[in-house]
Amino acid sequence: MNYNYLPLDRAWLSFEQVQDYVSHRQLVSITFDAHRRIMACREYLDRKLATGDELFYGINTGFGFLQNLVIPDHQVEALQYNLLKSHACGMGDEVPLPVVRMMLMLKIKSLGYGHSGVQIDTVKRLMDMHNAEILPVIYTQGSLGASGDLAPLSHLSLPLIGLGEVWYKGEKRKTADTWQELGWESIRLQSKEGLALINGTQFMGAYGMHCLVKAHRLMAWADAISAMSFDGFDGVREPFSEPIHRIRPHAGQQATAESLRGWLDGSEIAVQAKVQVQDPYSFRCIPQVHGATKDTFAHVRDVFLREINSVTDNPNIFPEEDLILSGGNFHGQPLALGMDFLSIALSELANISERRTYQLISGQRGLPLFLVKEPGLHSGFMIPQYTAAGIVSENKQLCTPASVDSISSSNNQEDHVSMGANAATKCYRVIENVEKVLAIELMTASQALSFRRPLKTSPKLEAILDQFRSQVSFVTEDRVLHEDLIQSVEFLRSFPVEKV
Repeated sequence: MNYNYLPLDRAWLSFEQVQDYVSHRQLVSITFDAHRRIMACREYLDRKLATGDELFYGINTGFGFLQNLVIPDHQVEALQYNLLKSHACGMGDEVPLPVVRMMLMLKIKSLGYGHSGVQIDTVKRLMDMHNAEILPVIYTQGSLGASGDLAPLSHLSLPLIGLGEVWYKGEKRKTADTWQELGWESIRLQSKEGLALINGTQFMGAYGMHCLVKAHRLMAWADAISAMSFDGFDGVREPFSEPIHRIRPHAGQQATAESLRGWLDGSEIAVQAKVQVQDPYSFRCIPQVHGATKDTFAHVRDVFLREINSVTDNPNIFPEEDLILSGGNFHGQPLALGMDFLSIALSELANISERRTYQLISGQRGLPLFLVKEPGLHSGFMIPQYTAAGIVSENKQLCTPASVDSISSSNNQEDHVSMGANAATKCYRVIENVEKVLAIELMTASQALSFRRPLKTSPKLEAILDQFRSQVSFVTEDRVLHEDLIQSVEFLRSFPVEKV
């Protein structure tokens, strides 16, 4: 039996489960409860349509501004096919495959609540695609973050009806060719199914959860790397003392101060006598800055967990209450605001990181200018700081909020949208940039610590330094540092900092 499955049903999906899903590349399966609820909802909808002449949005009517056009019974299935085809209008770069994979998982999770009216075969096919790593080609542009992530989710769903393209076995292929190879038949969509598939927030949700999982790791790295820089700069530990943070009890600030005390515990450099009374803010105020980011992270994480444990298509079906209700659960406003907030908070980790890098190369505290033995002949770490500064500046531009924008669509029927999809893709880019800036600081701090020998930093930080030095060597003279910077990024991704 394979235990590497993530069960999907009404049970709350926790952040730790999402982390495990990502790190272990888990397969997914709906539970018996979800199977039963999907079947019961479909059977209820079929009875409702067969025994009455009531109109239900998107089931036997048109969509958006065309909501008042009645669709005859014999065209109800064609309506769903046309919906997927007409809404697959994505453009731009392809969505990264780990995000596509999570989109599939979150769509299956949402459908499993039994309020969407899909047939069980549709959900099974989505599971088969996920578990066989048959990942639809989806594009980053096309969603306004309301009415559901219409264009991205249409591309996600096209393979169900044999259309579009998929990634399979490392190749991009036509879906029809892949289905022929596997002996799979296309799904015959029934009433409501197309709308259930493309209404929803799974594009924003998948991007957001991917960003949150990565942010959680980068926050841990930010503390560890800043502690390395702190000892490299020969800083004063007093600002991390517990009484200071007891009287300003922000949870993130307190947690960061405790983290720094732990990282620096046993450092020979930290306990030696200091000449200076205080350090620059980029060292002295690490608990306050990193801590505020952690508090923001906690808020946004809770918003997204609530979202991925929700039903976000429209209309919603309630068999037990004999109700089919049209509403607006597809509107991405909570996610748009959250991702804008998360982008701003994470960009601050890069802002303060770059400032520490700048201080380390400035020739202070007994360190050589640009952290090289013969400055002038060698430029040393001069230009990595330029690179960090340029990336930080790019983040400032990316952090202009998407959520303050809106634009009318569907002939003014959809007159306020969240722009959460743009917030999602921007947040993804910000986090990638933060990782690069932290990698530059890691390389710089490691160089600075080498100039403190024979004194050592703490055992925990020495363990990281030893592993890092096995991959990125000390810079004795100028060389092409691009390769070192790329290797530093790879080190951040592979080293289990949370286990040190």
